Amino acid sequence: MIIGLTGTIASGKSESAKIFANLGAYCIDADKISRKLSAKGTPALKEISKTFGKEVLKKDGTLNRKKLAGIIFANKAAKNKLEKILHAKIIAEIKAIAFKKVKTRIVVINAPLLFETGLNKICDITAVVWSPCDVLEKRLAKRDGLNKKQIYERIASQLSFEKKAEKADFIIDNCGAKAQLVKNVAALYFLLTKIKQ
Repeated sequence: MIIGLTGTIASGKSESAKIFANLGAYCIDADKISRKLSAKGTPALKEISKTFGKEVLKKDGTLNRKKLAGIIFANKAAKNKLEKILHAKIIAEIKAIAFKKVKTRIVVINAPLLFETGLNKICDITAVVWSPCDVLEKRLAKRDGLNKKQIYERIASQLSFEKKAEKADFIIDNCGAKAQLVKNVAALYFLLTKIKQ
């Protein structure tokens, strides 16, 4: 079984994926694959540098993610260019890993753009993690040091929670303490393991 896990930025997707992993699932993180594919010396990084200029590179030749984020979240056309460079590569890698691992384990694909990229089509079940807007804002300010304008640019750049929830099979509530999130994810995991049998 392949579970597609998504949610808005800072909703708790990665934390939920860790809980799934602790329960025995094999987790694929789309953001980690993106980082690997855009690492120093990769064809994707060369294309990113060519498209956005040398200012998106640090002195050591690695990608300056903060600088690139500032460009793409403020400009939809720039975001589309970056997605054109990376998305097909990310999707191909995720599919290869998922189809190999699903033979022996439940696989969780943690992808912020699960529906936007069409990755949901390879999933048996999809789940969206929910946190209220005020909680998202606090997390983004604390975790990433973003101001209100930057927070809204990032939230606006993705499909809204409501649209994701319409498409998802399950909603994982993450508006409480971490212990409650663990219970919510575990309940879903055990339900899905019963369905899988």
